[in-house]
Amino acid sequence: MTTAHPETEPAPPADTASPEATPAAGATENSASAEATETAETAEAGETAEAGETPEAPAPAATSETSAAPETAEATRSAGATETPDAAETGKAGVRPGAAEAAEATEVPGVVGARPRGVRARVAHWRDWRSRHARAARVVWWTATVASAVLVLGALLLPNRLFALHTSQFLRLPGEAIIGAALVLALPRRPRVALAALAGTVLGAVTILNVLDMQFVEYLGRDFNVVLDWTLLSDAQSYVADTLGGAVAVAASIGLALLVVLVLFVMAAATVRLSNLLVRDTRRATRGTLIAGTAWITCSVLGLQIAGGPIASDRVAGTIASEAGRVRDTLKDEAEFGKVARSDTFGATPAAQLLPDLRGKDVVFTFIESYGRSAIEDAGMAPGVDETLATRTAALAKAGFSAKSGWLTSATYGGSSWLGHSTTLSGLWVDTQQRYRTVMASDHLSLTKAFQKSGAWDTVGIMPGVQKGWPEAKFYGLDKVYNAFEMGYQGPKFSWSTMPDQYALEAFQRLEHGRAGRDKPLMSEIILTSSHQPWAPIPKMVGWDDLGDGSVFKGIEAAGQKASDVIADSAKSKAEYGKSIQYSVTALTEWLERYGTEDTVLVFLGDHQPISRVSGNNASRDVPVSIVAKDPKVLDKISSWNWTDGLRPAHDAPVWKMSSFRDRFLTAYGSTPHPSKG
Repeated sequence: MTTAHPETEPAPPADTASPEATPAAGATENSASAEATETAETAEAGETAEAGETPEAPAPAATSETSAAPETAEATRSAGATETPDAAETGKAGVRPGAAEAAEATEVPGVVGARPRGVRARVAHWRDWRSRHARAARVVWWTATVASAVLVLGALLLPNRLFALHTSQFLRLPGEAIIGAALVLALPRRPRVALAALAGTVLGAVTILNVLDMQFVEYLGRDFNVVLDWTLLSDAQSYVADTLGGAVAVAASIGLALLVVLVLFVMAAATVRLSNLLVRDTRRATRGTLIAGTAWITCSVLGLQIAGGPIASDRVAGTIASEAGRVRDTLKDEAEFGKVARSDTFGATPAAQLLPDLRGKDVVFTFIESYGRSAIEDAGMAPGVDETLATRTAALAKAGFSAKSGWLTSATYGGSSWLGHSTTLSGLWVDTQQRYRTVMASDHLSLTKAFQKSGAWDTVGIMPGVQKGWPEAKFYGLDKVYNAFEMGYQGPKFSWSTMPDQYALEAFQRLEHGRAGRDKPLMSEIILTSSHQPWAPIPKMVGWDDLGDGSVFKGIEAAGQKASDVIADSAKSKAEYGKSIQYSVTALTEWLERYGTEDTVLVFLGDHQPISRVSGNNASRDVPVSIVAKDPKVLDKISSWNWTDGLRPAHDAPVWKMSSFRDRFLTAYGSTPHPSKG
């Protein structure tokens, strides 16, 4: 008895499946055909495409005399290796063309077009859809294949900078694809599929990291740190909730989570599909891989470029190496920075030797959100801001105040304001969340805590941006902190900002600075928030006597621009950002003009530059810093700093690292260094 090879079993005669055939016969025929096809595909062990991967051509029939002959098997493999999606028009192997349609029409006696009965019959019916819809099968096959190739190549060549997204970036030859193809061709089926799925998942993860890098560079001026920055995602959600509403924030969070899962799954499916396509014709695939590899090596050795970038790309490998290096450096930095934080130039200075030249003065340290060099020097924003600075300098001079200004280079950019605050006041370079936590948990002497330690000042914090517990008050040496809910404000929020700066300053005056019967001068730390992105709506100045509980701002908020109209528009963002800086500077200096005394000393500065959409891709990290006082002796102490007179620092005024300010300030006002080694 002769047994035919599963792939070469002859098709049934033309009359074996007719409209008069019984339903059972039709179901049996379809089921047997499907089982035979599965057996054949398993036997090939990866030399042909997986079942259901692409439309399949009918296998050639074998004669009974040569059912197991090597020649027939070789011919079958050759036919399977070169099949094309067009072959689907003739139906699956072992099924007469048209048999599926006939079986479908007669699966239930007396009912035309009825659905098949039984699980096996339903599976066979579903798997046979390519035979019934050959044209649609070809369209689906080509669409899925082209989409897979585009996705994989796009991910391999995707940059991690928004400004680098241009067509020429995707006209390169990815070396990772060549290596992947070589591995796929060398492996048997199961390891091949596993490797392809793993590679696709890794490629999806790299794609997500590249997108995160784009957004972090846009908003924070640095790459995403896979060790430290996951906690910032919750801050981003809070920002969206405060800016666009809680429902939008929840929807965005769910959508992003689903998108991450989808990217990983789709990328894995795409790489598996392409690996299956390669092994359909190993001879051609091997030849193509060798040619591509030779071309890549040639382009790499000769340094050939397109649009300023190398044709031979290793983008993904470089990204993985960079991320690994960043993780290593982050873990190493934690131990090293801990040692630095425990060492302090003024850590052991006796209380009597801290800030003796400011005794009796009310000292106010104020951070203006996002107040950066771009506000003063960018052509699109500078005219309005510079005019405000000039006007306010003149008004302060008329009230008897003088000012000197310079530049500090911030430890952060675009956001994470607390890093700028802690860098300025600790004298340490705090540019990561990990360093911030280390500093906050240390005994390092902050500039504001030096006032508390001296025993000569009461200390207070005005924090309209704080809406929950704030244990950092201990590090900053603040006896009392007023958060967003403790200043009596009953007006509307202005997007992220909980209250206008003018109201926060008036509350400070009412609650602390103007309080009678104080037996010590006051040192204050104030964080102003009206210039926080998205810069819409922006408050306007009202009469100081009309502030009340802040309800006066309801009409102003309602008439202002919507955050959704400004947040993604660079031109509008620039214009509104400039206006917000003008507002904050005006509110602060009007407060000083109105309530300042002979003993008031105001130190105000920016915490960081605005995001790159406003400041530009190549903007510095510099922020203005000014010291204002009526007593000329206060400014005489810093005459050696060579700062510019007035509130606007000159372009060539001295630029210091923000971390150097604490020691310079303590030294200028008479503090004696007594280092502590920790």
